[in-house]
Amino acid sequence: MLSITLDKEKAIVTLEPDGALTATDFETAVKVIDPFIAEHGKLAGIIIAVESFPGWKDFAALTEHLHFIRNHHKKVKRLAFVTDSPVGEFAEKIASHFVSAEIRHFPFSQRKEAREWLLEKKRRQ
Repeated sequence: MLSITLDKEKAIVTLEPDGALTATDFETAVKVIDPFIAEHGKLAGIIIAVESFPGWKDFAALTEHLHFIRNHHKKVKRLAFVTDSPVGEFAEKIASHFVSAEIRHFPFSQRKEAREWLLEKKRRQ
């Protein structure tokens, strides 16, 4: 299951996986995120907060995840991986070559700092 929290005032989405990700998780995320983007153009950021990366339930889930990234990466200014998983550092280094969003990894204990970082650029613009 994927918990999805949209802070409309700050234009930030927080995604919190609880168990292996499913195709339905990404379909649900699209239903929450896309109407906001359609109305406001972009998100200031996305926080992906999970102590350790749970992986995907099946190949369909991985495929939906890749579609989600392809369809949304140009509509997000910043992406914060808040995790103690080595995937966070890997994602910060590798994903920056494939997505438009600025990406940064934070330890799981630094969720507040991650949120502040997402908002920092928004305040300067």
